[in-house]
Amino acid sequence: MGFKKFSLMLAGRLGLIMISLLALTYLVAIPGYHAATLLVFFVVSGQTWEVFTFVSKTNAEITRFLDAARYADFSQRFNLHKLGAGFGELGETFTDILNRFQAARSHQEEELRHLKALIEHVPVPLMSIHADGTLVLWNNAARRLFGSAHVTRAADLDQFGEEFGKQVRGLEAGDRRLATFTSDDMNQQLALAATQIIIGGASEKLISLQNIQSELDVAQLQAWQDLVRVLTHEIMNSITPVASLAKTAVDLVEDISDKLQGNEELVEELGDVKDAVQTVARRSDSLMQFVSSYRRLTRLPPPEKTLIRLDDLFASVAKVATIGWEEKGIGFSSIIEPAELDVTADRDMIEQVLINMLRNAEQAMEGRKGAALTLAARLNRRGHAIVEVADNGPGIPADIAKKIFVPFFTTKRDGSGVGLALTRQVMIAHGGSVSVGEREGGGAKFTLTF
Repeated sequence: MGFKKFSLMLAGRLGLIMISLLALTYLVAIPGYHAATLLVFFVVSGQTWEVFTFVSKTNAEITRFLDAARYADFSQRFNLHKLGAGFGELGETFTDILNRFQAARSHQEEELRHLKALIEHVPVPLMSIHADGTLVLWNNAARRLFGSAHVTRAADLDQFGEEFGKQVRGLEAGDRRLATFTSDDMNQQLALAATQIIIGGASEKLISLQNIQSELDVAQLQAWQDLVRVLTHEIMNSITPVASLAKTAVDLVEDISDKLQGNEELVEELGDVKDAVQTVARRSDSLMQFVSSYRRLTRLPPPEKTLIRLDDLFASVAKVATIGWEEKGIGFSSIIEPAELDVTADRDMIEQVLINMLRNAEQAMEGRKGAALTLAARLNRRGHAIVEVADNGPGIPADIAKKIFVPFFTTKRDGSGVGLALTRQVMIAHGGSVSVGEREGGGAKFTLTF
């Protein structure tokens, strides 16, 4: 409506100029009207200047409006009523258009903030790898996964394991695979998935890295518990009557031997039978005790967590586990950094785990000159409390290190294969993990991560 009035007003002004020009032409053609001719000339000049000013005002406001729209300057207002009729409605139209632009921009920015907030709080780490090798971490989960490490290019992923870096770079759109991620002495199994995105002609790979280590640990532990439960149940059902009958048979043989005291030859033969049956009874008892020890793997109670000062815990553990070490020539030291470090855990469970580990280390270093063991605690770069049991013994070969936490596996002649399996179960129940590695300078190092 404002533009329509402006057109009518401009047409009216041009019409008046045309009439004035006709009058001026008429007066110029008739001699003797010099004063009138001069007057009409000034009138035409004034009308022309007024039209120029009128159009210039409009052009200036249109230019201001277009600049405001171009640079998203929504603070501009067009109150043009003072410029004359028609300009008021024109200014209102410009202001309304800018308000609509501002509302649309605000809505877009709100949606963008909403999407960014959603991505930031997605629990699965997300990152993009561009065609030139640059890498972008999209959310908090991704930044927590890589910690304080400098990660800006795909090649930087090799610091978390060369194989991990190769697998990530080799992912194609639609691929899914498992990869081992190593950071701060912690191994995690990540489920990788890749999607191809093309925006503005530029291609990038969006990769999700879901940590499924805890789920794998729980599933594996549950599988072992189910297996042990079935095996122990079946073995106990079979061996219990054997042990009972063997003891009964021993008693019967003793009774018969007493009755046949005069027949030395028969008594001697019955003695052989008694020895054989006693061997069966003894082995049956041993097997029952062996099976009973595995029942602990399926009957571990939920941990009763409390806040534990590690210096107090270490002192209590050392008091029990290091008895006689000085006479054996085994050195012991404990290091806690910071000194007031604490963890939330079941004290009885963790204390028993550490005692077992110290005794295992003592056996591994038996007869070794200069044997020494260190019990240490610290915080890693991710803020997890770490407890390390390190010795300078012969160490653990890599092929054996992969199996030592598996139930039934043992390298000791009289071992049951329960201790380390139970340690792993305790740490999983605490939401943590246990791992074994090589100590700097030789020896073994067990790491408990809370």
